[in-house]
Amino acid sequence: MQVETLKDVLHWTKEFHHHLSHCLSRGVNKHTDERARMVLNYLADHEKRLSQVVSEFETSGDAHALNTWCYEYLQKTPIVRHQHCDVPFARLDAAQIMDVIVDQHQQVIELYRYLASRADIPAARELLETLESLEEHEIMRMVHSTHRFDDL
Repeated sequence: MQVETLKDVLHWTKEFHHHLSHCLSRGVNKHTDERARMVLNYLADHEKRLSQVVSEFETSGDAHALNTWCYEYLQKTPIVRHQHCDVPFARLDAAQIMDVIVDQHQQVIELYRYLASRADIPAARELLETLESLEEHEIMRMVHSTHRFDDL
């Protein structure tokens, strides 16, 4: 996928969450540890919902913001290309799974943060800051929720 505008970045992010959900789901039935299966299942559902939320931004966002070009940054620093499926979730324990998920989300957060710092249009900066905040809160929520599985 050629990523040139913020709308493309949102589309990529939607696909990122959708693909990550699929990868996590594939590991559920292959894992032998019950806690890890619960974590994988929870995270897969959460990523699926995140994909839907980002899709709403993509379709209802400010047209000027969505059409903002961002290819200069992306030429210098390519975005993650769904490498997370290379990780065998079925072989990782719950803590390792969360480490991978947090790392993947941190890369998306850094992308949004950088693009927001370079945005000339206030609407684009606001959109990126909103998305950055969404990703930060969702990763905190996922980490907190998966830690509650320790109590089970």
